[in-house]
Amino acid sequence: MKSYYRIMLGKGSIHFTECFEGNFIGTDFDVHVDLTNRLPEEWRKFNKEFIPVFQQNHPEKSKISAGLACSALWTVSRGIKSGDRVLCPDGNGRYRIGEVSGDYYYVPDQILPHRRRVVWLNEIIDRADMSSGLKNSTGSIGTVSNVTSHAEEIERLIGPHGAAGIITDGGGMEDAAAFAMEKHLEDFLVQNWKQTELGKNYDIFQEDGELVGQQYPTDTGPMDVLAISKDRKELLVVELKRGKASDSVVGQIQRYMGYVLEELAEENQTVKGAIIALDDDLRIRRALSVAPGIDFYRYEISFTLRKA
Repeated sequence: MKSYYRIMLGKGSIHFTECFEGNFIGTDFDVHVDLTNRLPEEWRKFNKEFIPVFQQNHPEKSKISAGLACSALWTVSRGIKSGDRVLCPDGNGRYRIGEVSGDYYYVPDQILPHRRRVVWLNEIIDRADMSSGLKNSTGSIGTVSNVTSHAEEIERLIGPHGAAGIITDGGGMEDAAAFAMEKHLEDFLVQNWKQTELGKNYDIFQEDGELVGQQYPTDTGPMDVLAISKDRKELLVVELKRGKASDSVVGQIQRYMGYVLEELAEENQTVKGAIIALDDDLRIRRALSVAPGIDFYRYEISFTLRKA
């Protein structure tokens, strides 16, 4: 199955033209070494080796930022497969589509030296033609964003009919509301974080003014939100569930918390978890009763019609 990734070609797409004209995508991150024989199948092994390298070059950066950088470097160099497609913003509100056509290669002393060959397609996607969900996914902070969940829409946008229209739900208001919640709950929480109960004591993790704590990658999937206490002593993993949460989410968030504790937390930092859902049940309450360090929060939806 073909996967899709949004790739930033330098900050603000500054290197887009060179990449487009040279038929490649690439990354840098100040790792000045040929990775040809140093790209294991599992990105966690890569991170173990290269997080110290990144931090040596950037001692001011945290392990969280280093982990994000190394994960992006591995993904572009090894994780993306030949035949996968990349959406690269050109800096003018449009995305060029490329199909990855070769394995990793290294070009020292050049921009984005860790490279992959691509064949650029003729089609261009205008950001204005994207659904809100795809806009949010392609607009996420960071070098790499996996947007495969939007494959159907992307294929339609680059198909023979171009931006023929966004998929809409033919059901009633209840279906439309559920669809909207699925797409926008996480972004709504992030945008309104400071007004929430969690925002009183925690900030979503940022680095150099950029929000890197949303959809932070782990070896068992991306965390919805990674936050840090205002005194910098505690990391908080937030898992969002659209609707009622089941007891399986407890094991899921514990896996994320374990990853954060082992891979990202500094020596003086502890890790907590927070599950946010519309409702719970007896099963999850039982599971949480023996899961210290995980809190449960309910969100509320208000929808009102007023006659004009």
